[in-house]
Amino acid sequence: MKLSAPIYRLKREAKLKSRADGVPLHEALDAIARGEGFSSWSLLSAKMAENKPAQYVLAELAPGDLVLLGARQGHGKTLLGMELMVEAMKQDRQGWLFTLEYTDAEVLGLFGHVGEEAEDYAGRFAYDNSDAIQASFISDALSSVEPNAIVVIDYLQALDQNRSHAPLAEQVEIMKQTAVARSVVIVCIAQIDRYYDADVRSVPGLEDVRLPNPIDLGVFDKACFLHNGEMQLTANN
Repeated sequence: MKLSAPIYRLKREAKLKSRADGVPLHEALDAIARGEGFSSWSLLSAKMAENKPAQYVLAELAPGDLVLLGARQGHGKTLLGMELMVEAMKQDRQGWLFTLEYTDAEVLGLFGHVGEEAEDYAGRFAYDNSDAIQASFISDALSSVEPNAIVVIDYLQALDQNRSHAPLAEQVEIMKQTAVARSVVIVCIAQIDRYYDADVRSVPGLEDVRLPNPIDLGVFDKACFLHNGEMQLTANN
């Protein structure tokens, strides 16, 4: 069932309704859910959760894993990375985002795109979007990270743009060492080559990752690829 609005907007409607009508928030949430065709907010939330592949992916990842998350533009790789952090934070784990793409406002706006509100994760979520981002910078930033955190890097190819940084192959090795040393999961979002042909393979693979310079993708413990709503998660080792 398609909702009339994203969950985060429905939550806001419920908060406004709670204040305006002078009723507890849970009653307002249930009222909004009934308007969407569900008998309660808990049922609405459960139904929406069934459609989130992040829960499945997160269960397959272990501390120390370096993970590649690839898709063509517009096929949901950034949103899946965000959902992985959100699902981890719901388990009282930390979520870290390093991005060379998004402004402060855009980072916080990503929560809305996955049906959440940033304020609900204060103290569990951290991000950095400075131009200094590269593997050694990330490793230093994670010096005090809690074990079992989910770290998302947006995106792999952007780490190779600054010629003053180490070659991408070295950076990938540093990120793998950091994942093991810090006992965290590091997920690298990656672009797919424009020559990828969905008529040949419905979902991209390692051979389709766009690489400005050669690197050994075997360093990644797991790889997750998306295309047209289909997802494939594989272990490389």
